Amino acid sequence: MGQSHEFRAGQKAPNNGIYVEIGETGDMVKNPKSVKLQAGDPFPENSNHNRKWSYKRKP
Repeated sequence: MGQSHEFRAGQKAPNNGIYVEIGETGDMVKNPKSVKLQAGDPFPENSNHNRKWSYKRKP
């Protein structure tokens, strides 16, 4: 019962943070787009219709 970690374009960001594109199976992609959003900001369009947005992992 948690919060989703994958988001589609147009959905609103649940928290402030940096989000990156991932493949539809959760794989990393080459040269993914990265955006910094505030809570409630809508996610921009992906560079490929099969991609989703996810939290950027902390190092």
